[in-house]
Amino acid sequence: MDAQSAAPCRHEGTPPEHVIDAAAQLIQRLGSQTDVLAERGLSSDEFVAALPAAIERVRGSKSADVSKRKAFLSALLQGLVDKGIVSRLEVPKYGDDTVYRLTIDGFGDVAIIQKGCPDGAHSSVNWSAPEWARETYLWWLCDSMKYHPGENVSKGVNRLRKRFFGDPPDTVDGVIFHNELCGGVQRRCPKMEHSVDLGGIVVPPPCVYIMPDRDDGTTEWNWNGNTRRYFPELLLSAFGISTSQVSSFIGHVGFQRSGRNTRTVITSRFGPGQVTTYRN
Repeated sequence: MDAQSAAPCRHEGTPPEHVIDAAAQLIQRLGSQTDVLAERGLSSDEFVAALPAAIERVRGSKSADVSKRKAFLSALLQGLVDKGIVSRLEVPKYGDDTVYRLTIDGFGDVAIIQKGCPDGAHSSVNWSAPEWARETYLWWLCDSMKYHPGENVSKGVNRLRKRFFGDPPDTVDGVIFHNELCGGVQRRCPKMEHSVDLGGIVVPPPCVYIMPDRDDGTTEWNWNGNTRRYFPELLLSAFGISTSQVSSFIGHVGFQRSGRNTRTVITSRFGPGQVTTYRN
């Protein structure tokens, strides 16, 4: 299976590569279309000189605004408080790292680190697990349709694998892929029947993957998905998923090492008997 299998959902209407290539070539060739440019008050030289900055500006405006992501995730996590699943939510202050602190009675504090699309280094490897957190999760809020969700997850996990086998002392307990596109017409979700209203937004259950712990003296880390965490079960309970079925909705990431070579397995679970797996 290919990297798309790292998640069960797909984007609707994502243009194929040949269409994207054709559009890119058209943009590049506009510099020679003097009549078209003149209608906009531009010369060919002006267009060519301004094109790189213009593309960056368009990319910036299309990228998910941090405040928009924060509003979505804050509302969803507040829904956990409203349901009595979490006793307290502390949202990040303006200018601080986007780390949410959830307090769970009888367990302790869970950190949710808000990130964008996982294919970038900032969203996958530039983070620190807070010392106060008993469990820490990366929450990828990705609205890019450049890749299907599974491809995005795979790219992020590949970066996390390098960090896992690198020098940083901390690890994350899991990763979550979910934003406002999930369950909509552009990103259909096979878990729609479990959608609920959390903090005023109706959403399906997120894709949750448990990450491995670092253990010495082994060549496999969570390869078979035996690692257990506390927070995923609580999170999914907000969607009416019972304790007896919750294991059918929690995926996992595992690593193997043989000599200098490492491998990854990413398993997604989205209901009883519904499993996809990607290995690389």
